[in-house]
Amino acid sequence: MKEIRWHGRGGQGAKTASQILAQINLREGKFVQSFPEFGPERSGAPIRAYNRIADDAIRVHSAVYAPDIAVVVDESLLTAERPADGLHPDGTLIVNTSCSAEEIRRRTGYTGRIVVLDADRIAREAGTGFANIPMLGAVAAVLGTPWELVEEEVRATMGERMSRDMLEKNIAALRTAYEAAKGASHGR
Repeated sequence: MKEIRWHGRGGQGAKTASQILAQINLREGKFVQSFPEFGPERSGAPIRAYNRIADDAIRVHSAVYAPDIAVVVDESLLTAERPADGLHPDGTLIVNTSCSAEEIRRRTGYTGRIVVLDADRIAREAGTGFANIPMLGAVAAVLGTPWELVEEEVRATMGERMSRDMLEKNIAALRTAYEAAKGASHGR
């Protein structure tokens, strides 16, 4: 079973990205869970979202305390939330930042694999403005999920809620991040 913990702020879309990731893996025939954990329910407050992905039925129904992957959508949460706490030593920390993996390692003390991605810049350049979709692309790449499944699910999920132009911008941001994370030097 793979366990993923997302760290974001209310309104940044970490919960949505977690839900789409679950749907992608459901398409692959996996058993999945996706659920959020909120503090004060307001925009900008720290939130966590969780995924579990498995080949067999999932019987655990708690928060994820020892994730295989920790995803940081908002870099300011590196110190406030301590996302590397409990992260498996052979896991992956994925951070939305313009800093190097070495700088993130210094700031967090995490000794495992670190993938850094400037998802804010990717989203801005694509014209979407939200880092959650590029971060979803990075997580999918780290998990080894085939690009076709990722794109298919994002089109199915988001195509109903936005214009075709905005959907294509999100797909472009998703693909840029997917490719960057797939080819990233993981800072180990």
